[in-house]
Amino acid sequence: MNKTQLIEAIASETGVSRGEAKKGLEAFVGIVSSTLCEGDKITLPGFGTFIVERKQARMGRDPRNGAPIKISAKNVVKFRPGLELS
Repeated sequence: MNKTQLIEAIASETGVSRGEAKKGLEAFVGIVSSTLCEGDKITLPGFGTFIVERKQARMGRDPRNGAPIKISAKNVVKFRPGLELS
């Protein structure tokens, strides 16, 4: 399902216009993004939890020539499904 299909599904399920569904979805994505950027987690009971984890810097290999390269530390978003999705 892509974004357009999701907007149409939200609109038909809730009975609102596609424009209102798009605003709602974009607001949700914006709030989730800003909350995760602040390092907080988001828990949606019955669905799951979005968390930010820090990946440490490490050494890797360049796939083209096998030379060692340094991979920087970074934050990654992980999703842990709730019991109803498992």
